[in-house]
Amino acid sequence: MLDWLTEAKLPVGQTADAAVKWLKTNGRGFFDSLSDLLGGLISGVTAGLEALGPIGLTLAFVALTWVLQRSWKKCLVVAAGMLFILNQGYWDRTMETLALILVSCLVCMAVGVPVGILAARRRWLYSVLEPVLDLMQTLPTFVYLIPAVIFFGLGQVPGLIATVIFAIPAPIRLTYLGITATPTALKEAATAFGATSMQRLVKVELPSAFPQIMVGLNQTIMLSLSMVVIATLVGAGGLGQPVLNGLNRMQPALGFESGFVIVALAMVLRLMLEVRRS
Repeated sequence: MLDWLTEAKLPVGQTADAAVKWLKTNGRGFFDSLSDLLGGLISGVTAGLEALGPIGLTLAFVALTWVLQRSWKKCLVVAAGMLFILNQGYWDRTMETLALILVSCLVCMAVGVPVGILAARRRWLYSVLEPVLDLMQTLPTFVYLIPAVIFFGLGQVPGLIATVIFAIPAPIRLTYLGITATPTALKEAATAFGATSMQRLVKVELPSAFPQIMVGLNQTIMLSLSMVVIATLVGAGGLGQPVLNGLNRMQPALGFESGFVIVALAMVLRLMLEVRRS
């Protein structure tokens, strides 16, 4: 009865295929350069983390937690989380995953915060961005892993690209929310005292939005961690590999060990970077 509808099928797949082929043909130099840049950045961060060693990195994380949180209880939990990772024998894989997460957060915040600020200043832009952001988070991640592998090959870079696409809506949305939620009285007072648009942004709106921006960073970390296993499918390695091995070999011990290590890493990063309550 509805055969006429299927006969007039919209060329969604063909259009996407043509776009990917065109980009692969005409953007090879750009994608190769981007792959080298991101691959070098991930390698550099990984080397830096490994150079600190388990004890050095644990002490660094505890010190950073104290500086940001001023809570000895949180410092103890962070130290316990790091020592648990070391105890389970997943330190090297954790460093691979941590490097991927740190670079992902760097890219997401470097792009997401300015875009969120611009969207808050131009409300029409957020109206255009909102469905795009919804698409980025609802489209199955395996779908955009396909062009990522085509453009960048196997390895950590396509895993990073997929992670960024999945996680970047969080800092954009929360930065937009923080800027737009700045009390009108504060903005009017700044304007009355002669503040320029840039001064009002730097001295009023960004400080007011800082808690929301930090929530965006935390969400980026959590979303990046949720991509760990999926990124392993394209050769990213890290903590997702033993989870995948546990599934393939039907070994629950391996899966639960690596799963709890991922949880420990998430807990450490969240405690370090959460917004301190007054």
